[in-house]
Amino acid sequence: MRAESLPPHVSTISALVITCLISSSGAESPFATQVVDFQPGRGGVPGYDLPEVALGSPTRMTGGDFLPEAVTPFQPAWLPQEIVSIGVGGSITLAFDHEVIDDPDNPFGVDLLVFGNAFCTDPVHPGAVCGGYYAEGGLIEVSLNGIEWHLVPDLAADGAFPTVGWLDAGPYATTPGSEPTDFTRPVDPALESNLEGLGFDAIMVGYDGAGGGTGIDLAVIGIPAIRFVRITNDGQGFTPEVDAIADVAPVRPPRPDPDLDGDGIVGGGDLGLMLVAWGTSGPLGDLDGDGLVSGPDLGLLLVAWDG
Repeated sequence: MRAESLPPHVSTISALVITCLISSSGAESPFATQVVDFQPGRGGVPGYDLPEVALGSPTRMTGGDFLPEAVTPFQPAWLPQEIVSIGVGGSITLAFDHEVIDDPDNPFGVDLLVFGNAFCTDPVHPGAVCGGYYAEGGLIEVSLNGIEWHLVPDLAADGAFPTVGWLDAGPYATTPGSEPTDFTRPVDPALESNLEGLGFDAIMVGYDGAGGGTGIDLAVIGIPAIRFVRITNDGQGFTPEVDAIADVAPVRPPRPDPDLDGDGIVGGGDLGLMLVAWGTSGPLGDLDGDGLVSGPDLGLLLVAWDG
């Protein structure tokens, strides 16, 4: 962008827009940032009682220096500095630093991911064929304000899908890969019913770059947004372990080209067309796709200004 070619007030607005975009993008973590409460319960795995390990990203490498392993559907995270165990009657409550919303652009409608340490059994070891997966349950509840809670039906915190840390690490790899999976991308929920019997390569195709986790659609619960997640051991299963939670990243459709008049330059002609369309539903000039040509569209045009 040639800022010197813009009028002074336009340059100032553009700078403010860019500053706001940069600051807002760096302010939020896609993972939990706070442990609100932890009750270890009874009969949890000894030593696995550090709730802060559930903050931040899920685990990609486990075993430490003693027994290094890439996290795959056949090698889950297992160190006490990676997962926290919840005994009977216990719970952990985690918080995001922002609201996780029911976003229509989230893949498969999934808005929230919960990562445990479930794993596939391998009846033909080391052939890496999923003979079913070992999961340990855990009730999931969500809340916007930390006071009113909503139960997530029919899903377990420590369940499908097993975590995968790398796109290019084998099922029993002992070194990290070079291409990490996306822990903010969900697996297609339809894969769960077909997981048993799949080999490692087919599982990776089904994951399609995602890192696993239990996927939750807030629309199913009937709430538009949450900020808190509580995972509880109600004694109906085994002892769930929690690695992390994640806000799913939306996949936005491509934005319209701000070069509205098609002359190869974003400049005065485009601004004129936008002003003509101002206050209408577009589509010409509706750069943010919200159905209204207004201030945010002008901001996007000014950011792209080069004429």
